Amino acid sequence: MKHRDSIKLSGVTAIGYHGVFDFEKRDGQPFITDVVLFMDVSDAAKTDDLSKTADYGAVADTILSLVTGEAFDLIETLTSRIAEKLLADFPVLDAVEVTVHKPKAPIQVPFGDVSITVFRARTGTEAL
Repeated sequence: MKHRDSIKLSGVTAIGYHGVFDFEKRDGQPFITDVVLFMDVSDAAKTDDLSKTADYGAVADTILSLVTGEAFDLIETLTSRIAEKLLADFPVLDAVEVTVHKPKAPIQVPFGDVSITVFRARTGTEAL
């Protein structure tokens, strides 16, 4: 039986320099990231062994390094890169859902938030 377990990590906040405008790349702004990590946690639960699950502290560090690292024009690119890196770095993961919020996007009308969500699964993983 395929388990549908997940770990959720919400509100990882860092200043990034992503955007299409020069001032966004120069001045930076906050980006808030939420992730859902899909995996079978039964082995970790049985053994109480961190190495059999995704260390969410390490996941947060990975997110931080990407948000504060290379600047992209689009948050679509940033969000996809985070998802791809998490799957590459954490082999226990079957799939990830990553949402990046850009609450101070340069929009000229009142708004609450702008975000993009991507879902990525390992090749060969059955649909979740």
